[in-house]
Amino acid sequence: MLSRVAEQLYWIFRYVERAENLARFLDVSMSMALDSPAGGDAVWLPLIEACAESNLFEELHPEGGAAAVEWFLLAQAQNPNAICNCIAFARENARQIREVIPNELFEELNALHLDLQPGESFWQQALPEQLQLIRRGCQQLYGIADSSMCRDISWHFANLGRLIERAEKTARILDVKYFLLLPSPEDVGGALDELQWIALLRSASAYQMYRQHTQQPITPSGVAEFLLLDPDFPRSVRYCLNGIAEAIASIDQQPLLQSGHSLSRSLGRLQATWNYSQVGDVIDQGLHQVIDQLQQQINELHTLLEIRYFTSNQCT
Repeated sequence: MLSRVAEQLYWIFRYVERAENLARFLDVSMSMALDSPAGGDAVWLPLIEACAESNLFEELHPEGGAAAVEWFLLAQAQNPNAICNCIAFARENARQIREVIPNELFEELNALHLDLQPGESFWQQALPEQLQLIRRGCQQLYGIADSSMCRDISWHFANLGRLIERAEKTARILDVKYFLLLPSPEDVGGALDELQWIALLRSASAYQMYRQHTQQPITPSGVAEFLLLDPDFPRSVRYCLNGIAEAIASIDQQPLLQSGHSLSRSLGRLQATWNYSQVGDVIDQGLHQVIDQLQQQINELHTLLEIRYFTSNQCT
């Protein structure tokens, strides 16, 4: 497979995953803002932090406010990670490799892109309905891919993009909860605190699965363990890292640990850490520090993927 095609497959699904995550984050934050006695900014501004776009947001919207956050994350032209831009980038990548992906996949992605154009009926709807349309569109894309793509090298590159993005966003939103959502220590353990932990689980589509899987009250350590270390939940960091390893092993057609290149070594270290860590150890080390290091390692994984598969055919 040409490295250009592999890279475009990777980015199609990474952009779709990013758009779906942002739509879900926005939707949950809207509900949370209605219940928060601290006011809207206490809910909306951490969302900007979770998307790592604080500097650009402050430059474009120094006045802040809920409406500014909504527009910035949904359709701000200057924000490359706005939902509409993510869908546009995914669609453009798909257009260039239409012969590789199922026709139904491109048609659905193209239809979603057209729905988001200025002047369409999409913009006459309320924000909750807009976000629901985006989430359903992204989920339909996943369904089409899952049901119509052969589990060949194209599928594995597409899955890599989805899993890298998913692991990074799960880690980010958990990090923000610990350090930005609570305005003061006295809120810990109160009614607001419980609402925020529920909102965090909903942000990762994890609330119902947490209840069913753990059958325990919602606690900070329980949520951290579920989102970071659960081996079966498809948005946990551990699950994503194991999926990334399986995809790379399938692409290279050999077990990851036998590959010997820097990508396999980096990912092997990550798997060893997250497959055998205990949540108590993570919290004792400092959750923020651990997640900050994790995000750096995920970024390093992306760089190594680029070097190995997208810009060079040489092992490193």
